[in-house]
Amino acid sequence: MHSLQMADYIVFFIYFIVVSGYGYYIYQKKKSATTSSKDFFLAEGSLTWWAIGASLIASNISAEHFIGMSGSGFALGLAISTYEWMAAATLIIVAVFIIPLYLKNKIFTMPQFLAKRYNDTVSTIMAVFWLLVYVFVNLTSIIYLGALAISSISNIDFGWCIVGLSLFSIVVTLGGMKVIGYTDVFQVFVLIVGGLVTTYLALTLLSESFGFGKDIWKGLSVLRKEAPTHFHMIFQKGDPYYKELPGLSVLIGGMLINNLAYWGCNQYIVQRALGADLQTARKGILFAAFLKLLVPVIAVLPGITMYVLHQKGLFQAEMSDAAGVIKPDHAYPTLMNLLPAGLKGVAFAALTAAIVASLAGKANSISTIFSLDIYQKYFNKTASERKLVLVGRWAVIISMTAAAIVTPALRSLDQAYQFIQEYVGFVSPGVLAIFLLGFFWKKTTANAAIAGALLTIPVSTVLKFLPVWTSGAFPDYPFLDRMTITFFVVAIVMILISLLKPRPATDHHAIVVDTSLFRVTTGFVIGSVIICGILAALYTVFW
Repeated sequence: MHSLQMADYIVFFIYFIVVSGYGYYIYQKKKSATTSSKDFFLAEGSLTWWAIGASLIASNISAEHFIGMSGSGFALGLAISTYEWMAAATLIIVAVFIIPLYLKNKIFTMPQFLAKRYNDTVSTIMAVFWLLVYVFVNLTSIIYLGALAISSISNIDFGWCIVGLSLFSIVVTLGGMKVIGYTDVFQVFVLIVGGLVTTYLALTLLSESFGFGKDIWKGLSVLRKEAPTHFHMIFQKGDPYYKELPGLSVLIGGMLINNLAYWGCNQYIVQRALGADLQTARKGILFAAFLKLLVPVIAVLPGITMYVLHQKGLFQAEMSDAAGVIKPDHAYPTLMNLLPAGLKGVAFAALTAAIVASLAGKANSISTIFSLDIYQKYFNKTASERKLVLVGRWAVIISMTAAAIVTPALRSLDQAYQFIQEYVGFVSPGVLAIFLLGFFWKKTTANAAIAGALLTIPVSTVLKFLPVWTSGAFPDYPFLDRMTITFFVVAIVMILISLLKPRPATDHHAIVVDTSLFRVTTGFVIGSVIICGILAALYTVFW
């Protein structure tokens, strides 16, 4: 039934009141600090490790996971989980080697790092680029998938869903990073509980349809038996989905580049840890890594379950469009519509929590970059703390409004998760090359960084479309392999430029690299070993 019952509205209303009330409480408690730009943008020194970890996950998980990843689970199977499980391993690398460098050098924004390491030209190019991507790719895709899901499980019009999500996110974001960080703890709790409810429904429905009653363990065994091809993590050449997830590239190639760029060089992710001390930041990141291990349970398993049920002849109409074409992204909304009154409200609240938390995180990062790296640097160098906060709030309102206006243009997408990953991957290799060489090779020059920034999109574009332009004479590489090639091309070009025209002796743009900061506590080592052990077991069982 594509509507919400009174019990669902009551549950959602309780969720809305709790989030809004708690956010208002945090805002009032720290109201005097909200005139400080560092407190507003970073919640400096205020977020605990569990708030940092929860906020990292809340910012990361959104409708693209519930809807898009479930859709890819329907089409591809468990292999899509590699985005989540390899992210857990990447977070450990970020916590050990990258976060210490940001904190040691008092970096608050990614453009600030580029200005300090290279120059203002590199910083401004990337700041403008990030703002455009965050507004017109990240915000729009999250609003679109969120509105699509909510309109699919309720009688709320798609357009009003866009308006409601945008307004709710603006309200949360205007309180600053402290409000976002602490409300994210509740948001993560809601989205995990709601996600588990939907997974439980899917497995019990599967168990019942095969005559085993409401036994989720039987449902899991049926899943493995009826969809064996959906439980391989590594695709081989010749597999129909090899181009989506090409062999070992999901472990040591493009997936690692994708994750390092996302988790280590991305403002709206890294920002959560930039206001904390090193030990607190590391604990928070390790907590987020543990939570990432759970995401496929709530986002991928429902999609695989719907695949098996669809193969059995169920939900044929629900999983197809008007022309009869199967739409994988309909899997999760179809499941949610089967939930009983009340539980559907829990799942609805979970979906909304994921969307709003992610939108708030991205909007806060947009306001941070615009206020500190554009407005203060070029329009008002002497801006007061209060003025910067005010500009930041207006940036939130304007960016969210612009994204909401553009969102309806995305309605032609099919597997949205893979679409987003591929086109964000046009720029990730260049960003990562600029950051890694900037961190760990002192000879890298500003001219090399500019070349890297300008080169990454053209190289990615040529690799994608040259097979078409040459009628197949040029190899058609999977997009993760294209990311690997682009990364090495950009890195080699940057190295050559740096060697051909070295930095002058008077150039003091450098980042302090204190290797003693790479040492970690025994507790962190134990947590990391546990995560890596779980990952090794998962990839061994489902290879």
